[in-house]
Amino acid sequence: MRTTATVLADETSRRTRELFQQAQTNIHLRTDQLFARLMVFQWLAGMVAAIWISPLTWIGATSEIHWHVYAATLLGGLITGFPIFLIWRHPGAALTRQVVAVAQMVFSALLIHLTGGRIETHFHIFGSLAFLAFYRDWRVLVTATLVVVIDHVLRGTYWPLSVFGVLTASPWRWLEHAGWVVFEDTFLFIAIHQSLREMRGLAERQASLESLNTSIEQKVTERTAELTREIAVRRQAELALVESQALYHSLVEQLPIKVYRMDAAGRFVYVNSGFCTMKGLPAEQILGQGIHELDPPALAAQNERDHEFIMRTGETLEREDSLPSPDGTLTQHFQVVKLPVRSADQRIIGSQGVHFDITQRKLAQARLDELNRELVDTSRRAGMAEVATSVLHNVGNVLNSVNVSSSLIAEKIRQSKIGNVARAMALFQVHAADLGNFLAHDPKGRQLPGYLVNLTSHLEQEQAEQRTEVETLIKNLNHIKEIVAMQQGYARISGVLELMPVNELVEDAIRLNTVAMDRHHIKIVCELGAAQPALLDRHKVLQVLVNLIRNAKHACEEAGRPDRQIRVRVVDSESRVAISVSDNGVGIPPENLTRIFNHGFTTRAEGHGFGLHSSALAAREMGGRLFALSEGPGQGAVFTLEIPRPPTKVNP
Repeated sequence: MRTTATVLADETSRRTRELFQQAQTNIHLRTDQLFARLMVFQWLAGMVAAIWISPLTWIGATSEIHWHVYAATLLGGLITGFPIFLIWRHPGAALTRQVVAVAQMVFSALLIHLTGGRIETHFHIFGSLAFLAFYRDWRVLVTATLVVVIDHVLRGTYWPLSVFGVLTASPWRWLEHAGWVVFEDTFLFIAIHQSLREMRGLAERQASLESLNTSIEQKVTERTAELTREIAVRRQAELALVESQALYHSLVEQLPIKVYRMDAAGRFVYVNSGFCTMKGLPAEQILGQGIHELDPPALAAQNERDHEFIMRTGETLEREDSLPSPDGTLTQHFQVVKLPVRSADQRIIGSQGVHFDITQRKLAQARLDELNRELVDTSRRAGMAEVATSVLHNVGNVLNSVNVSSSLIAEKIRQSKIGNVARAMALFQVHAADLGNFLAHDPKGRQLPGYLVNLTSHLEQEQAEQRTEVETLIKNLNHIKEIVAMQQGYARISGVLELMPVNELVEDAIRLNTVAMDRHHIKIVCELGAAQPALLDRHKVLQVLVNLIRNAKHACEEAGRPDRQIRVRVVDSESRVAISVSDNGVGIPPENLTRIFNHGFTTRAEGHGFGLHSSALAAREMGGRLFALSEGPGQGAVFTLEIPRPPTKVNP
């Protein structure tokens, strides 16, 4: 018994043969029409050749019309007339093609005769074969080739002047011409074979498409029958609507967000428990109320403008709102996403919003602002501009980490999946009339409950990640406090020379830059040695070292090398203490080595040009010097701070 697949394959094969034959027939008809016009043109061209060229070829300089001109005209008409008659009466027939091939080759022989066997005219044979290949029938080329061979053999033997343009010719010269014809036939056969294969492939694809279309129509018919049966069981789906709505509300209630929905008039038609907690009211006192009945005047006016904008444009809004807590002890901050509610026909019938609590981030930002104010106050109390500048330099690296944490928190909020909750709610609103059928049978509806459960887990994970970032932020703030305390300890004794270990100062300077070095993957190598305590102003020395290490960090960043490294070395002697900071960064051009300590000179776009200048002044005030060495761009640089030791008194 034949299966449906077998029947379909047989039908496709039959249709392929039918389409292929139709394509061949169309090609034969078009090529017949082409040769009908071509032969008329050739006949006229042959008469012109006989009148103007043939006399010159056969008679020399005499231009009189020879008797064979009339014979050529009549013979050309006979050669042209019969194939044109067949094209008119039997277009597309195999006999017509064969006659056209014979006539075309005979006409080529006539043109060769009229030109006295000129070699240029023989190319008419090659052109004729190319035109005959339009039929895409190799048998036509065989017939034409036989006619050419027979013509060259006969005329080359008995009348060589007519075909080769000489009185005597080699008896095998016809074989050379025949060889060139066969050479062209070889390529034409290959082209015809490839063309027919492509035609058959096109026919197969078209037949497959037609078969596929028939199959689709059959499936549509079957699906229509299925839909008819589904209508009969629709009442059962309606019975599950109440249960599905309860499931929807349960899922929304479990989400750690605040959700509301308003109708076109701006009245609340749905709120979840989180929204009720935020407002400090039960749902019964919120539903049916307007914006002005729940919010303070300023916030109510803003929410009303947002609602009207969404109803008018259908666009989504995002903003931050601040609300007092229900007990009035705390100001709550929320990231709010507001978007339109659409009906099944895509009309805007209300607006809805989702509130995400960002109070912790706001508190962290407030603490950061407070700390910045404390830093400014500390600098002002110190009474020295250099202290304020040094404090800002020292805490700048840690503040970068604070900014990174704050940015990560903000980025996580911007990339939060809260908007997906609103879009899920929009799907429920669109299918509110047949929610049970939507959740039970629609592919999206069946996936929606599971999706909301996963979304709840994802939002809880987001909250945990933000809590981790806040803890990191607090840790960095405490680090800033430690830096400030350290800097204040140095500032209180600024200008006082004291005997203290040099290595301790170097370690403090490195510690102040540790966070920045770790963040930029820069390795610090210390070669401290056993340096003796020195009499120095530790505040100024620390200021210089922090500045040098920070500049070395910038140089390593600009170089972009993977093996970024800063080396701090202490060399002690009886007369001086030398502290060098070297890097493998961008290096310094020779022309800048004498300018880098000038006030206002800098090579960085964000530089201010007084760091190295103030450091050089501090070294000079301590009786020492600060100088730089570099072998040029890309070779790194070495900055050395030399501090002299006081001369040792020798007892007589």
